[in-house]
Amino acid sequence: MIRRATIADVEQIQHLINQFADTGRLLPRSLSEIYDNLRDFHVYEGQDHHIGGVGALHICWEDLAEIRSLAVATQERKKGIGMKLVEACLEEARQLGVKQVFLLTYIPPYFERAGFHVVDKSTLPHKIWADCIKCVKFPDCDETAMILDL
Repeated sequence: MIRRATIADVEQIQHLINQFADTGRLLPRSLSEIYDNLRDFHVYEGQDHHIGGVGALHICWEDLAEIRSLAVATQERKKGIGMKLVEACLEEARQLGVKQVFLLTYIPPYFERAGFHVVDKSTLPHKIWADCIKCVKFPDCDETAMILDL
């Protein structure tokens, strides 16, 4: 089941995100950051009530949002959970009136299936790079920027 995150989910969200951060595939998130941005998060809750997937829609500006912190637990892969989390974020963006959603990724073909297309990172506003400063790969980012017009 995909649903909005609650306070009770925060530690599991952090654990899942930071598993991927440990491998360099996501930015780490502190508990404080997750609490501060809890309303951004959607989660996949498995039958055992364990959080097996997470994704966030972060509003950057009046017409731009970012999908970030998308992670699905290894044991939950190949079930369509990641794409359902992306769809939940995109539906929220539409409801809010956001015109474009972007993301940074290592797996562009996955997001192309959802309608995203590759763009040059330099086309994204500098305001979005605030999180990038925390990345060990900054300023030599090796992720691909992608965007979707809604």
